[in-house]
Amino acid sequence: MAYETILLDVTSPVATITLNRPDQLNTIVPPMPEEFENAITSAVNDSSVKVIVVRGAGRAFCAGYDFGDGFHHWDDVFTTDGKWDPGKDFQGAFGFGPTQRFMSMWRCPKPVIAQVHGWCVGGGSDTALCADLVIAADDAQIGTPYSRMWGAYLSGMWIYRLGLTRAKEYALTGKPLSGAEAADIGLINKAVPFEELEAEVAATATRLASIPASQLAAMKLIVNQAYDNMGLASTQTLGPILDGLMRNTPDAHRFIELAETDGVRAAVARRDGPFGDYSQAPADGKPDPGHVIEP
Repeated sequence: MAYETILLDVTSPVATITLNRPDQLNTIVPPMPEEFENAITSAVNDSSVKVIVVRGAGRAFCAGYDFGDGFHHWDDVFTTDGKWDPGKDFQGAFGFGPTQRFMSMWRCPKPVIAQVHGWCVGGGSDTALCADLVIAADDAQIGTPYSRMWGAYLSGMWIYRLGLTRAKEYALTGKPLSGAEAADIGLINKAVPFEELEAEVAATATRLASIPASQLAAMKLIVNQAYDNMGLASTQTLGPILDGLMRNTPDAHRFIELAETDGVRAAVARRDGPFGDYSQAPADGKPDPGHVIEP
């Protein structure tokens, strides 16, 4: 299958899915969620594949959902006759929306490693944290700026990967973590210098591939089931519903109107200004722009 927004490469025993909109920091637009789910299914159905790696091309893993051009990329999904349709938005919370497409990596029987570099924010972080293992460059920036405006947790993985104290802190502030900081607090598995990232992920995939596929599937299932028993599915139902509401408050409408009239940079500058992070961070609070992954 030819893809518009991703690449799928199989070099047995590893399948690599690359988010491939590098000029837009791999921001999520249709049909990326559907293509991602298709690629996961293809890798699962390929008996030569034992491990799946998910990464981003260019300077970022994924900078979240693309809300440029007034979020009109998503009109077919969320609007009717040009107006927000809460019924359509609501349907997306029940297994057919983008979050559940990306959750295909959680549900598939093969281990998935997210290889994170650069910006991994908003829906990008929700996506990466659905993987079984997350290995990041130490200068990656992982966060949920939508905590401040225009969104809510989607996959809920920020909650389930952190304890109550940390989960509340990051839910309420939306402040980002470097890859090194994320590893230190247990949000992700490991952080390494960017120059070592691909080798570290490859070595981890090789070790996993040495284990029988049935054993990997059994151990993944039992851990997943424990978190499903903790209410993961209901959290992922509520998250997209709240996200739809938070995208359509008066404050959210003003945020999008500013993005349409003055540009996305102006909107996020206003959002991030009081915190001095994301778009307003000093150079040492941003990923190194020279850290690029080739497609």
